[in-house]
This record gives sequence, structure tokens and C-alpha cells, in this order.
Amino acid sequence: MRKLVKLAGLACASAMMLSTVAFAEEAATFKIGGIGPMTGAAAAYGMGVMNGAQIAVDEINEAGGVNGAQLEFNPQDDEHDPEKSVNAYNTLKDWGMQMLLGSVTSGPCTAVKAEALNDNMFLLTPSGSAVECISDADNAFRVCFSDPSQGAASAQYIGENGLASKVAVIYDSSDVYSSGIYGTFRQEAENQPFEIVAEEAFTADSKTDFTVQLQKAKDAGAELVFLPFYYNEAALVFTQAAAMDYAPLWFGVDGMDGILTGVEGFDTSLAEGVMLLTPFSADAEDDLTKNFVAKYQEQFGEVPNQFAADAYDGIYIMKAALEQSGATADMDPSALCDALKAAMTEISVDGLTGAGMTWTADGEPSKAPKAVVIENGAYKGM
Repeated sequence: MRKLVKLAGLACASAMMLSTVAFAEEAATFKIGGIGPMTGAAAAYGMGVMNGAQIAVDEINEAGGVNGAQLEFNPQDDEHDPEKSVNAYNTLKDWGMQMLLGSVTSGPCTAVKAEALNDNMFLLTPSGSAVECISDADNAFRVCFSDPSQGAASAQYIGENGLASKVAVIYDSSDVYSSGIYGTFRQEAENQPFEIVAEEAFTADSKTDFTVQLQKAKDAGAELVFLPFYYNEAALVFTQAAAMDYAPLWFGVDGMDGILTGVEGFDTSLAEGVMLLTPFSADAEDDLTKNFVAKYQEQFGEVPNQFAADAYDGIYIMKAALEQSGATADMDPSALCDALKAAMTEISVDGLTGAGMTWTADGEPSKAPKAVVIENGAYKGM
């Protein structure tokens, strides 16, 4: 009987040791959730984010991790749908998420922000640019520019570089992203040496036929057309404009990044000469960009877009904040959030999308915009 008791005791002790080891291994991992459209019309954005984030996670883990812990990244598909984005958030909470990279697009991100604020979960969106994505939430930050910033910067770039004297705008009045950019573009245009000669709107219910808007821009003599919306609609605009023999300069924003790879059946030669503001240019000659582009092409077979670069930077921004705060992987999400949001106003990060990036307490980044042009089927810095 003593032998049986002794064996039972040893078995119990062994089980406790195994349990302790398992807990230690679990505690030595920072769990990062990712949410974005991995399928559907906006998949080029979401897949870019998930791929870029995974490259950064792998690099950091191979270099020894953060504060003695490894990173684990769990991407979830929301199909660019707010309700599905909230469902993905809850799935990640059940998994044990401690911080969130996402959501990728503005509507879903705004919906998820409310959940994350309630949980005091640290949220860093790589590309949710609407003001509402992070407003009134001290736990939420972003990597990309906000919509108002993009609109003003676009008007300044067009004016300061003398790209046109007559400009038309076509925008989606039903979309917070597009209408937000349009609003600040129009405001800043009053300070620039060009005239807006046509302002034409469409909605989600009428985004397949742009001939009326294009004809009005053409009749008004617009030399440049500003398109503050996504690449799927832009592909239709370019195709229909070509059929009308209308060839102005085209100027877009970060939502157009994906025009070369994201639209099945689109003749990408129609995008030749298109300009857009973006914080990332894949043809840049710095070592960080060249190494990232080479890895991305090797692993995923295509040139990374801005969204991939935003997410890559996002993971390294999290790393910098974790290091600045001295956070440990055994912290619960709320305690970790408190540590990270304090650290975010103290760090400076050199990344693919900006040098010396800093953040204010309201979650907005500070970095300089860049412009690219599509030449020979590729993005080229301007």
C-alpha cells in the first residue's frame, strides 16, 4: 500500500510539474489577434495585413522575442463586415488575445473599437483611417494616416507640385472613408492654386456606372480627377473613362493601393500614370524596404502593398511599446493595455511607412506622407 501511495504521490507531483511547465510556456507568449478581410472584395487589404504582420512576428521571434517572450499571431477573417468583425473579436478573446492588430477597414474597426474599449483591450489598427476608428478611446491607436490627413495632404501635394489648374472630384457619399477625405480635400483646396470644377458623388447603390460623373468632369475641363475611394471602384472608373476617350491625370489615396493585383480581369495598363498618396513605396532603396519586399515576394509571390507595410510596422510598434513598458506575457489584457497606451506616447519607431514615427495620446501618428506613381505596371516613388 505504501508503494502505491508513493507512486500516486510521484504521479501527482509529475502532473503538477507538467502543468507548471505548460503554464510557463503559455505565460511566455504574447498573444496578438488580427482582424481583417481575408476573403471578399477587400481581401487584398486584409491578406496584405496578415502577411506583413506574420513576417514581422517571425523576424522578432527568430531574434529572441520581446521581453523574454515569443509572439503568437492569430489572424481572423471579417469579410469587411462590422458584425463579422465583432464575431472575430470575440473568437480571439476566447483564444486569449492580449492585444489586437485591427481591424483593417474603417467600418469594422469602428465596431470593434467599441468592444475593445469596453474590455480595455489594446487596439492598433494598421489601416483603419476613419476618425471614428480610434476617437474617444484611449486604448486605440493607428499606424496609417487618418482620412482628414489624407484629404488635406492630397490637396497640398497637387497644389504645391502644380499638377493641374482644374480639378474634379468623384467620391462615395455613402462611405465614411471617402466622404471624410473629400471633406478635408475640398477645405484645403481653397488654399491651393487650383480650382475644383466638378464635385460628383455616388453611393453604394450606384457604384457600377460612373459615366455621368466622368462626363461632367470632362465637360468642365478637369485636367486631374481626384478619386478618394477603393481600388474596385477605381478599376471601373479607369475602364469607363478609357471607353469615353477621357484621359486626365488620376490622383488617389491609400484605398487605391491594390489596383494592380486586387481586381480580377482588370487591364492594369489603364492604371498607368495613376498617382496616389501612400506612406510606402515598394521600390524604395533603403535596406529595410528591400529586405521586406524580398521576403514578401519569396513567401507570397507578389509585391507587398501599403497595407502589408502598415501591418509589418504595426507589429514592430507593439514590440517597441512592450519594451518601453517592460510588459510581461503573463499580464492580463487590461493591465497590458494600460502599460502599452502609456508607452505609445513615449516611443519613436523607424519603419517602412515612416521614420521617427510618434503618437499622441489620442492615438494619431506623426509621419510624412509620400506619393507614388504607377509606371510600367509597378509603383514608383515620386
